[in-house]
Amino acid sequence: MFDTEGPALSDFINMKHPLVTMADRMEWELFENHWQQQFSGAGGPMANSGRRVAGLLMLKHMEGLSDERLMAAWVTNPYFQYFCGETHFQHKPPADPTSLIRWRQRLGEEGMEWMLTTVLESAESSGIVEKRSLSHLCVDSTVMEKHIEHPTDSGLLEKLRVKLVEFMQQHELSIRQTYSRQGPRVAQQVGRYAHAKPFKRMRRSLRKQCTWVGRLLRELERQMDVLPELAKPKAESLLEKGKQLLAQVKNPRAKNKLYSLHEPDVDCISKGKARKRYEFGTKVGIASTQKEGFVVGIRSYPGNPYDGHTLDDLLQQAETLTSVSAKTVAVDLGYRGHHDTEAEIIHRGKRLSKRQKKRLRRRSALEATIGHMKVDGMLDRCHLKGTQGDAIHAILCGVGHNLRLMRNYWKKLYFWLIFALGYRSNLAKVG
Repeated sequence: MFDTEGPALSDFINMKHPLVTMADRMEWELFENHWQQQFSGAGGPMANSGRRVAGLLMLKHMEGLSDERLMAAWVTNPYFQYFCGETHFQHKPPADPTSLIRWRQRLGEEGMEWMLTTVLESAESSGIVEKRSLSHLCVDSTVMEKHIEHPTDSGLLEKLRVKLVEFMQQHELSIRQTYSRQGPRVAQQVGRYAHAKPFKRMRRSLRKQCTWVGRLLRELERQMDVLPELAKPKAESLLEKGKQLLAQVKNPRAKNKLYSLHEPDVDCISKGKARKRYEFGTKVGIASTQKEGFVVGIRSYPGNPYDGHTLDDLLQQAETLTSVSAKTVAVDLGYRGHHDTEAEIIHRGKRLSKRQKKRLRRRSALEATIGHMKVDGMLDRCHLKGTQGDAIHAILCGVGHNLRLMRNYWKKLYFWLIFALGYRSNLAKVG
């Protein structure tokens, strides 16, 4: 498939580049042995190698690129190609961008955890992370927002009306009225009334939308027997979402609200921020080493659970990935309470020794880590679908953060090596 008669990458790239050093230190055979077991050898097109796919996923989250931009950058960057295992410069992308979607779905959360374990083992074998550091952790939680627009009742009602009309017209069901002219107009009026604050008019327009959507739902429900068997699950899903949406519009204080039609598992989470009162996504727990700041555990928690109830599970994941049990854990006040872990939980509000105070001060470094993961590592918004997509995206963000730390380490090491050689040559000239 790939040209091996072109120029060899080792002939014109810098072999001391951080990506080259990281590629040489990584144990790529583990991906080949572990991931290729999930594919059948009984004919059919050959799947991409485990190293190539692992390298693409690592580069994507290390550089913060989309699937399409990753493939475009791979063709023009020889260091990306060397990192993915190529020996000669290639002029074609290694795969279609959609193949990464299938790989993520096939590997799942367990496969991404395997990748995080491999990155941590590579960092430990290179001396970037000390083994004793893996037992002293910082833990915090953040919100990974979903790729949806800000939910409003009028917007959701209008979208549901459009979906109902399209579905019924596609299956040639009878519709007395589609409300295609009044629907968008009334949805705009609701937004204007909410801004200008004549709330009686706003509620009147919302009731109109509820009436129209209710009529369409009843028409679809009456014609369920006419639908083919393959179309009935989608119709039942539309009916369920419609009834849930009408119920939450009539009762604004209802729980388990629907915030998106294509992502029904989105949670509304309040973190007490002045600039952003509510965030719509899922909660993510993060565990990092206190000294180096490497992510050793990261997991999404749908349903917005209490932070203290996620600590034991997060520490168990960190122990599984690193094979080292935690001794001390520095947390904030959101993690107070009874825990089953045997690790020492350190938080303010109780009597602490000097060593405990020193470890607690390191917890604030995790805030900066979360900020870097959101700005540079795509943790600020998840584009993958469903709760499985949330879990996969969160772990890959942790992988990307660890790779950026490793790259910075090799950059500094290379700089000081050049500086030391230059300083020694200057001394020789003076001598």
